[in-house]
Amino acid sequence: MSSAVGNTPDDDLVFKALASPTRRRILDLLREDTRTTGELCALLSSLDRTTVLQHLRVLERAELVTGRKIGRERHLALAPLPIKRIHDRWIKDYMDAAVELLDHLDRPSARGAD
Repeated sequence: MSSAVGNTPDDDLVFKALASPTRRRILDLLREDTRTTGELCALLSSLDRTTVLQHLRVLERAELVTGRKIGRERHLALAPLPIKRIHDRWIKDYMDAAVELLDHLDRPSARGAD
């Protein structure tokens, strides 16, 4: 669906998942520790369980969260590889270019004669 060079449908799913403050909050909670679905619902008490589950489905579709069933509980964990892929493809190169530009602007020759 995306026409940008190097942008895959998987990237689009990750960007869509990261676009929501609620989903970013869920990822922050899972970065701290693995949690059960019930624990997440308790920590996000302003949301009903169905809403939390809908957000989790988006995160799982983007492969940002993995879940495994242990007994009656579903244990969820952060899957950091999609975020690393986004960082490596999109953020790192732009960050490097920005640092290089700032370095260039800081050189005496770029400021003109003082």
